[in-house]
Amino acid sequence: MPRSVNSVASRARRKKVLKQTKGYFGRRKNVYTVAKNALEKGLVYAYRDRRQKKRNFRSLWIQRINAGTREHGMSYSEFMGKLKGKEIQLNRKVLADLAMNHPDAFKAIVDSVK
Repeated sequence: MPRSVNSVASRARRKKVLKQTKGYFGRRKNVYTVAKNALEKGLVYAYRDRRQKKRNFRSLWIQRINAGTREHGMSYSEFMGKLKGKEIQLNRKVLADLAMNHPDAFKAIVDSVK
Protein backbone atom coordinates (compact mmCIF):
# COMPACT_ATOMS: atom_id res chain seq x y z
CA MET A 1 0.00 0.00 0.00
CA PRO A 2 1.41 3.43 -0.91
CA ARG A 3 2.38 5.87 1.83
CA SER A 4 -0.34 8.43 2.54
CA VAL A 5 0.63 12.00 3.35
CA ASN A 6 -1.89 14.74 3.92
CA SER A 7 -0.06 17.41 1.95
CA VAL A 8 -3.13 19.67 1.84
CA ALA A 9 -3.18 20.01 5.64
CA SER A 10 0.61 20.33 5.85
CA ARG A 11 0.65 23.12 3.27
CA ALA A 12 -2.24 24.91 5.02
CA ARG A 13 -0.44 24.72 8.37
CA ARG A 14 2.75 26.18 6.89
CA LYS A 15 0.85 28.88 5.03
CA LYS A 16 -0.92 29.87 8.25
CA VAL A 17 2.43 30.36 10.03
CA LEU A 18 3.97 32.27 7.10
CA LYS A 19 0.88 34.49 6.88
CA GLN A 20 1.26 35.40 10.58
CA THR A 21 4.97 36.24 10.17
CA LYS A 22 4.31 38.63 7.28
CA GLY A 23 6.29 41.81 7.96
CA TYR A 24 9.08 40.10 9.92
CA PHE A 25 12.70 40.78 8.84
CA GLY A 26 14.85 38.46 6.73
CA ARG A 27 14.32 34.70 6.82
CA ARG A 28 11.87 35.07 9.70
CA LYS A 29 9.15 35.86 7.14
CA ASN A 30 9.70 33.26 4.43
CA VAL A 31 11.58 30.20 5.78
CA TYR A 32 9.07 28.00 7.61
CA THR A 33 11.35 26.62 10.36
CA VAL A 34 12.76 30.06 11.19
CA ALA A 35 9.33 31.71 10.91
CA LYS A 36 7.74 29.14 13.23
CA ASN A 37 10.31 29.84 15.97
CA ALA A 38 9.99 33.62 15.53
CA LEU A 39 6.20 33.39 15.68
CA GLU A 40 6.19 31.26 18.84
CA LYS A 41 8.55 33.70 20.55
CA GLY A 42 6.44 36.65 19.41
CA LEU A 43 3.27 35.08 20.81
CA VAL A 44 5.04 34.46 24.14
CA TYR A 45 6.03 38.14 24.30
CA ALA A 46 2.49 39.21 23.37
CA TYR A 47 0.99 37.09 26.17
CA ARG A 48 3.51 38.35 28.73
CA ASP A 49 3.22 42.01 27.71
CA ARG A 50 -0.57 42.06 27.90
CA ARG A 51 -0.03 41.63 31.63
CA GLN A 52 2.98 43.95 31.89
CA LYS A 53 1.04 46.73 30.15
CA LYS A 54 -1.27 46.98 33.15
CA ARG A 55 1.70 47.30 35.53
CA ASN A 56 3.39 49.89 33.33
CA PHE A 57 0.31 52.10 33.16
CA ARG A 58 -0.26 51.91 36.92
CA SER A 59 3.38 52.92 37.45
CA LEU A 60 2.99 55.84 35.01
CA TRP A 61 -0.17 57.04 36.77
CA ILE A 62 1.59 56.93 40.15
CA GLN A 63 4.50 58.99 38.79
CA ARG A 64 2.13 61.60 37.37
CA ILE A 65 0.12 61.86 40.60
CA ASN A 66 3.35 62.12 42.61
CA ALA A 67 4.62 64.95 40.39
CA GLY A 68 1.29 66.74 40.73
CA THR A 69 1.10 66.40 44.52
CA ARG A 70 4.69 67.51 45.05
CA GLU A 71 3.87 70.82 43.33
CA HIS A 72 1.43 71.39 46.19
CA GLY A 73 3.84 70.36 48.96
CA MET A 74 2.68 66.80 49.56
CA SER A 75 4.04 63.34 48.76
CA TYR A 76 2.17 60.66 46.83
CA SER A 77 1.77 58.29 49.77
CA GLU A 78 0.60 61.08 52.06
CA PHE A 79 -1.91 62.21 49.42
CA MET A 80 -3.30 58.72 48.79
CA GLY A 81 -3.62 58.05 52.52
CA LYS A 82 -5.57 61.26 53.09
CA LEU A 83 -7.69 60.55 50.01
CA LYS A 84 -8.75 57.22 51.50
CA GLY A 85 -9.32 58.89 54.88
CA LYS A 86 -11.70 61.45 53.33
CA GLU A 87 -13.38 58.58 51.40
CA ILE A 88 -12.83 60.23 48.01
CA GLN A 89 -13.08 57.36 45.54
CA LEU A 90 -11.09 58.43 42.50
CA ASN A 91 -8.84 55.86 40.90
CA ARG A 92 -5.24 56.48 39.87
CA LYS A 93 -6.08 56.70 36.18
CA VAL A 94 -8.50 59.60 36.75
CA LEU A 95 -6.19 61.32 39.24
CA ALA A 96 -3.26 61.10 36.83
CA ASP A 97 -5.38 62.58 34.03
CA LEU A 98 -6.48 65.45 36.28
CA ALA A 99 -2.90 66.08 37.45
CA MET A 100 -1.63 66.26 33.90
CA ASN A 101 -4.46 67.86 31.90
CA HIS A 102 -6.55 69.74 34.50
CA PRO A 103 -4.16 71.13 37.14
CA ASP A 104 -6.82 73.45 38.63
CA ALA A 105 -9.19 70.56 39.31
CA PHE A 106 -6.32 68.52 40.75
CA LYS A 107 -5.34 71.42 43.01
CA ALA A 108 -8.91 71.53 44.33
CA ILE A 109 -8.70 67.82 45.22
CA VAL A 110 -5.32 68.29 46.95
CA ASP A 111 -6.71 71.26 48.91
CA SER A 112 -9.77 69.28 49.96
CA VAL A 113 -7.64 66.50 51.51
CA LYS A 114 -5.11 68.79 53.24
